[in-house]
Amino acid sequence: MNLRKNILTALLLAIGFILHQVVPGILAGMKFDLMLSIMFVSILINSDFKNSMLTAVIGGFITAMTTTFPGGQIPNIIDKFVTCVLVFLIIKIIGKYKENQISVALISFVGTIISGTIFLTSAFFIVGLPAPFKGLFLGIVLPTAVTNIFVTIIIYNAVRVAIKVSGAKFVSN
Repeated sequence: MNLRKNILTALLLAIGFILHQVVPGILAGMKFDLMLSIMFVSILINSDFKNSMLTAVIGGFITAMTTTFPGGQIPNIIDKFVTCVLVFLIIKIIGKYKENQISVALISFVGTIISGTIFLTSAFFIVGLPAPFKGLFLGIVLPTAVTNIFVTIIIYNAVRVAIKVSGAKFVSN
């Protein structure tokens, strides 16, 4: 993997850490997971499987460290890993259309739904849920999915402009 791409991923995940840290737990300890937006941008900018796995592992551990969900550490790691693999596959399937703003929005929405579903399901089996699945899904996952559409588009466009202005040679795979 290219060192520049690794550094970009690390910087994006550092921003994701800050966003995840400052967002408070809202419903039964669940919070809006803005780290997902950062992870999606990282995978969109560098569509390499190794980068996706790096993003999954680091993103999973960061969200596990900053979770407010009771017992949410292991479910966070599981959900980030599975979500990154599935988002990577979605990006590979859509190919050249991944840079379209509508595609970025759909990837963000679908990826957040996948992540929330995996998180809640794994938390249900590992530690139990502090509230009904449907309530947590409707109260946190869906609003987060809508929020992440806008956050992902803004961050994705900002990163693309920064790369263009800096003259960095990033070739999307």
